[in-house]
Amino acid sequence: MTLHRKCFSWIPKCLLTRVSGTCRVHCAQRLYHRNVGLYTRQQNNRHETYFLSKFGHMIGLRAFHGSQSLLLSKILSVEEIFSKPLMQEYLRKVEDEYDVCLKSLNTTDGERYNEEELSQKRTRVSVLTSLMQQIRDLKLKQKEFEETEALLKDNDPELRELAEMEREACLTAIEDMRQTILSLLVPAEESDMSDLVLEVTAGVGGQEAMLFTAEMFDMYQSYAAFQGWGFDILEYSPSELGGLRHGSASISGPLSYKKMKFEAGVHRVQRVPKTEKQGRVHTSTMTVAVLPQPTEITLTIQPKDLRIETKRASGAGGQHVNTTDSAVRIVHIPTGVVAECQQERSQLKNKETAMKVLRAKLYSMKLEEETSRRYQTRKLQIGTKGRSEKIRTYNFSQDRITDHRIGKTVHDVRGFLLGEDLLDDMSLSLQQFSEQETLLEVLGDNGS
Repeated sequence: MTLHRKCFSWIPKCLLTRVSGTCRVHCAQRLYHRNVGLYTRQQNNRHETYFLSKFGHMIGLRAFHGSQSLLLSKILSVEEIFSKPLMQEYLRKVEDEYDVCLKSLNTTDGERYNEEELSQKRTRVSVLTSLMQQIRDLKLKQKEFEETEALLKDNDPELRELAEMEREACLTAIEDMRQTILSLLVPAEESDMSDLVLEVTAGVGGQEAMLFTAEMFDMYQSYAAFQGWGFDILEYSPSELGGLRHGSASISGPLSYKKMKFEAGVHRVQRVPKTEKQGRVHTSTMTVAVLPQPTEITLTIQPKDLRIETKRASGAGGQHVNTTDSAVRIVHIPTGVVAECQQERSQLKNKETAMKVLRAKLYSMKLEEETSRRYQTRKLQIGTKGRSEKIRTYNFSQDRITDHRIGKTVHDVRGFLLGEDLLDDMSLSLQQFSEQETLLEVLGDNGS
């Protein structure tokens, strides 16, 4: 196909200008993971050990699996990924597999297979159809780009200008198609479509840690509103100064777990506390657990495995406190996992809430076991998820937030704690890194 000047004549000048103005020439995002030393203090060892033993099974599922020996890792650009020979080899294998499956279904070759094998091939064709369409569209667009590149050498200045506009539009389309292909290559996780139970717990730092925990809980509540998700408080245990000892909430909405799962871990704050008289900067921590909320189908709990206890509610709450046995505590005997609730006046409602939290904890443990087996040989790793390893630091004096897993730093702590765009951008970067880890594992498993 040869392009001539008339190929561009139908394009309105205003459209060309708009395409040029919004063209996204992808800039490789190079966020290097720093080999973060573990922050420990001798006097806090008991606290850290307690958090590890109590909440160790709740720290995110598929996210990042770490090795402190890994000095550097980075987020590759889409172009860098596609330039890898391993990537091109894998795409060729996918095309060959698709063609073989399609041929066996559309010709008499299918007679060589039994019904079960044919069913598997139909399923595989269905899974690969979207990916194959994107691969073919990409090839056509790349061919179009090459033809447009040739026009840039034309002697006609006006034609060269139009070709440049068309070239930028092609680059944008190629970029989008490549990104779509990468997304289709990353295996979907069942839990990504789940709702979740969020738990926050004050860590090292006394009242200051509790105050920060309350701010974090408010941030996640605002983030849920920003995303249009439901946010139902399950438990809220305030401190004397208005902080939060422990809190939990049920969050429901599209992709809520997928976006929130990377928040699981130890968050560290460095600032001058309200209780500090001499203006010294203190370091405190709090813990976030993000538990995917299972459906009745994904997890079955036998009644004989449960020990249900009732007691009188304690703390602030009005007339029902210390007067009725409304608080409920449920123990899962085989695992020792405990869930309790005293938020409601009704014992029945508290039992339902405690069961909801218990199911989330058990489901989280189940997925964690599966994830550990799946990723035990992974080479790209960034975090053991232990309680002494902080995933993110909020430094008020420097007005910065640093996520240590990907080395990403943003400024405006107060804006970040609003739970809007800045938190959403951080979540997107973490998701991108995680998907790239998974993709490189897929390529490594299917190529050499």
